[in-house]
Amino acid sequence: METLSPANWKEYELIDTGGLEKLERYGRYILARPEPQAVWGKALPESEWEHLAQARYRRLKGTDPAKTDSFEKGEWIRIKKIPDQWTIGYGYKKMNLRFRLGLTSFGHIGVFPEQAVNWEYIYDFISGRKKTGMKVLNLFAYTGGASFAARAAGAEVVHVDSVKTTINWARETMESSSLEGIHWVVEDALKFVKREVRRGNRYNGIILDPPAYGRGPEGEKWVLQELINEMIYCCSELLASTENLFVFSLYSMGFSSLIAENLVSSNFKVKNNTEAGELYINDRAGRKLPLGTFLRFCDPSS
Repeated sequence: METLSPANWKEYELIDTGGLEKLERYGRYILARPEPQAVWGKALPESEWEHLAQARYRRLKGTDPAKTDSFEKGEWIRIKKIPDQWTIGYGYKKMNLRFRLGLTSFGHIGVFPEQAVNWEYIYDFISGRKKTGMKVLNLFAYTGGASFAARAAGAEVVHVDSVKTTINWARETMESSSLEGIHWVVEDALKFVKREVRRGNRYNGIILDPPAYGRGPEGEKWVLQELINEMIYCCSELLASTENLFVFSLYSMGFSSLIAENLVSSNFKVKNNTEAGELYINDRAGRKLPLGTFLRFCDPSS
């Protein structure tokens, strides 16, 4: 099993972790948020957290921190002056992304910093191909870091998310990153891939980062344990047989990289260059905060 952590963030820092929380810097602003995997004690005293944090997210009583949809049941407490929106940048080689961030009612702010290791993997694979016109599908795409990495490298990108406001948010980030031409799809991800399979469409790259729970625009219910195998099967039908890329991430309590390996080996032909393991970020005290698992492979033939 591999462990990967992003190395090129200048405008993000994980300051401290513990007590089921994390203290993070996004550009000029420092936020405290719940983190169910930070079960150890904090390195900094609580007084330092209160001094540093400009806003703190609190869940309402009775919410389950392991469920994505429970993030909707909470509120931000502004401790110091902080804007509703701001931007931070991420640079890698010729890729320069500008993420629009904001304090959302469900606790997220518009970017998952640990995913930068996958953005770089996607960018390097696509930009290094002799073949042009690669087509990439990003499912459960959220605000689109992986979509922007693929587009910055020259791929044609289809970005699928079930929430229209999230698509609009991603569009703002695309424009502020001086990119264009991403094809936006507001739809239930599983419904979309089933239709693409029926149509016989193929993609050179597929990026999949599903939540534990979710809802489609017409109330379709997504439950990871029940539907992920069907989703992986559909992805195997959609992925081109050569010169392909597959990036699969999971952030759900109890889902190890071994589950990702079993799902992929059961549905895809075995890939010799498959990588799997955990994503993490170090805090200032050197503790590694686990932030989900990953599995990825690519076929570099051209």
